[in-house]
Amino acid sequence: MATAATSSQTAIRKATPVDLSLLVLLGAIWGSAFMAIKIGVQESGPVWLVALRVSIGFLALLPWALYRGWVWPGDLREWGLIVVLALLNVLIPFFLLSWAQQTLHSSTTALLMGSGPLLAMLIAHFTSDDDKFNASKAVAVVLGFSGVATVLGTAALNGLSGGMLAPAAALLASASYVSSGTLVRRTPSIPPVRLSTLVLGCGTFAYLPLAWLTQGPVPDMSAKAWTAIVFLGLVPTGIAYILRYRLVRQIGLSMFAHVGNLIPLFGVTFGVLLLGEPLTVTLIVAAALIFAGLIVARIGAHQTKKP
Repeated sequence: MATAATSSQTAIRKATPVDLSLLVLLGAIWGSAFMAIKIGVQESGPVWLVALRVSIGFLALLPWALYRGWVWPGDLREWGLIVVLALLNVLIPFFLLSWAQQTLHSSTTALLMGSGPLLAMLIAHFTSDDDKFNASKAVAVVLGFSGVATVLGTAALNGLSGGMLAPAAALLASASYVSSGTLVRRTPSIPPVRLSTLVLGCGTFAYLPLAWLTQGPVPDMSAKAWTAIVFLGLVPTGIAYILRYRLVRQIGLSMFAHVGNLIPLFGVTFGVLLLGEPLTVTLIVAAALIFAGLIVARIGAHQTKKP
């Protein structure tokens, strides 16, 4: 463990079919999160929704983390990384998304989050040794982001009561997630389950007192809202975070970032089928562009990168 702890970054490998299947699964899980947030936040408010979501995720992971053998950060540097991960991966984006979805549709929010891959490609290029930008990655993320831009330029912003503040909050949440991804590979001494638990634990101990002090006791909510929030804590927060940390370490941020293209597809699908949101020509065109980006990304994964 001492050797791993002193390593600054773990090496990545080429994505396997199993990795790609896990990316699709993760895209579906996170795509469903927007639907759950939309249902829950109307009754809980954004602060209590985040506090409950993080707490449920933390309690769900804690028994498994203890069973596997608890691992504390090895030094002050790793403690600092854990705190920054909690801020960028939990405290900031969870609140921004919950606040934004008080006015945004779940499908619109999911599509806005599709801007993440473009940011991830640029950040990974400047912060890693083996995850550099290339032509295929550029084409892939431009196509994916064009799908998002198609929606933003037409129907996505029509009739929003909050002007640009809610979309800006969703985009900032996307940037926060991407920034946190560059740090995951720099905590190699902590296995993924325990890393997820530590991050969610920091979020829990920060948000529960904040929610109680600023919002009072947990509000009375319907069974539908509670079901959405419990699902949000157990699946998109708990289980999904284990997959995220593991995949980023194994296949790198740039390849992992293509899950950001899948999230809008699943988010729109769940919004249309389960929340009754309209399926417009704009959404269909955007989906086609995002799918094209995924195809180019898959082709780019076969390219050999120069040292």
